[in-house]
This record gives sequence, structure tokens and C-alpha cells, in this order.
Amino acid sequence: MKHSEAFEKLVSTIRKDISEISIDTFIKKQQNAEAIKLIDVREDHEWSQGHIENAFHLGRGIIERDIEKYFPERNICLVLYCGGGYRSALAVDSLNKMGYTNVHSLVGGFRSWCEKGLPITNNGK
Repeated sequence: MKHSEAFEKLVSTIRKDISEISIDTFIKKQQNAEAIKLIDVREDHEWSQGHIENAFHLGRGIIERDIEKYFPERNICLVLYCGGGYRSALAVDSLNKMGYTNVHSLVGGFRSWCEKGLPITNNGK
């Protein structure tokens, strides 16, 4: 998807201040049984079409409002993803500003996950 120049500029300005994690690193952390919560920040219709297994859905439009309800611990490891890594980067920036200290954006998002042939599901919250 082609994004506007202003949107891409906005995301590029925050990328230097946030943490991003590759899919391979994320998978290794899961295999090592590290405590990671995966959050899908895409829209409801995107989520219902398929998502990464064991992901929790908190759309970009409500994550700041609802994050404390589901994940009140500020040091919990959260990995956020969207379609391509832009919206999740913005969400990571917001959560950092809210005091969350261990939040990461999944590089390439759901699109890259699917391109690697990794499993997806339509089940769960």
C-alpha cells in the first residue's frame, strides 16, 4: 500500500525513538518461552480476515484508551503489529509516552509475516 508522503515522514521521525523487532527475533523469543504479548493493532475488518496466532486484538484507534485494562504492567514485553509496520510504530510511540518501557513494533507487520509463509488464524480475541 502506498502511503502519503506526510504519513511516511511522521513515521520516519518516530522510528529513531522506538524499538522495532524482526520477525525472526520475535520467533526466537517465542521459542525460548520468553513472556511476550503480541498485539494486533489493525482495524476490526483486517483482524477478522486473519491474524497471527495467539495475538490479542486492540485496534490502533483504541489501544491508548484500553491498554491499561488488559496490560496494566508497564514493563511487560509487548510486540505490536499492523499491516506493514507503520501504525504499529505509531502505537509503540504512544505507549512509550504512556510509560510502557518494553514495547516493540514488528518490522514488516502482517504482510511480511504472510510473505514468509508463517501460519495465521481467524480465531480468538
